[in-house]
Amino acid sequence: MPQPKLSKLEMQIMEALWKSGACSIREIQEAFPERHRPAYTTIQTTVYRMEAKRAVRRVKKIGNAHIFEATVSRHAAQGRLIDDLLAFFGGSTQPLMCHLVESHRLTLQDVREAEKAIRELSRKGKTT
Repeated sequence: MPQPKLSKLEMQIMEALWKSGACSIREIQEAFPERHRPAYTTIQTTVYRMEAKRAVRRVKKIGNAHIFEATVSRHAAQGRLIDDLLAFFGGSTQPLMCHLVESHRLTLQDVREAEKAIRELSRKGKTT
């Protein structure tokens, strides 16, 4: 099943669920910094939309509160975002890599880890 496309607010809600595990809507809302905390109804509406996208699911009900958990892993959500970003560049990784180098966000250690991952994939026969 394809991964759902998630908005910035939806990703922030997912982050709260990934960090805390299953949560009520109130617990999700309280995970936001107080200064930038969305209204309860905003979180509620967004969570219900995410449920329709199958990014979260209800796992139980305590009193009137539904408890939700993430059905999409952090790794899968990050992969979807990266794939969408690369699609913006026509699938080419070069503009992204150049930006990371020029902005000093790509370290020598990052390059070594990438080389190691490529070697591992090559050994397993998963690279071209």
